[in-house]
Amino acid sequence: MNNRQEKYYPTILGAAHLVILYIFIQTIIDFPLAIWDYYHGTEFLYNPFKKIALGVGSFAFILFFAYRKAKTKISTLIPARWFNPLIFIPVILFLWAAHIFLAKINIAINEVIPPPVWFWELFNRVFESDYGIYGAFLKIVIIAPIFEEFIFRGIIMHGFMRNYPKIIAIFVSALFFALFHLNPWQFPATFLLGLLLGWVMVITRNIFACIIGHSINNLMVLLEIEYADRISEFSIYLIDEKSLLYLSYLVAGFSVVLIGILATLSKRKT
Repeated sequence: MNNRQEKYYPTILGAAHLVILYIFIQTIIDFPLAIWDYYHGTEFLYNPFKKIALGVGSFAFILFFAYRKAKTKISTLIPARWFNPLIFIPVILFLWAAHIFLAKINIAINEVIPPPVWFWELFNRVFESDYGIYGAFLKIVIIAPIFEEFIFRGIIMHGFMRNYPKIIAIFVSALFFALFHLNPWQFPATFLLGLLLGWVMVITRNIFACIIGHSINNLMVLLEIEYADRISEFSIYLIDEKSLLYLSYLVAGFSVVLIGILATLSKRKT
């Protein structure tokens, strides 16, 4: 009697291979360009046409590669079921709170392991654009969430939710998501975002809910960077640091409970 259970693509090993392949495709082009720029004083690495071609090309290849390996319909690989849009209320509240207490965690990490200057220069270039704030918005708030969610909450979660318990699917996909960004100083933030979006996928089974949630997070980050001085003048940020931190914990906890309630109500309707 054959007790072997069929494994859907991707398994944890398959997902690791997919993420490594995605990073490798971009690195094999970026690394030579980075060396050339360093020795010749050029900026081919940040050429907007190169970035668009590489981003779209690598994403299309990974999507096609996974589609062939999964041997299923795109609608199954990247689900888009109906979901309750009210879920974005607690999601936004949670992300706002998380940005506050994660900032404290990041400061603590930076004190223990100070990031090199060149790393922050490279990180800041991610939020820069040849077309100003509008170009940064397009890149950070629109394009990145679409590409990343199709891969991590679409393709990867497709296999994980069928092969493993939901908690493992959420945790491991979030871990891969955080490692994919190759930024150890931002690991807590990307890992927590991955956990939240993985939970959203389990609840909604809708890739667009995850894309919107990801976009909201990235928009918050972009606004914090571009308008830090103005944001700091809001009355809520003028309370003492300890009280603000406790408030963020309270709001985050309340948001998690509210998401759980909405998830329960959605299940009853279906």
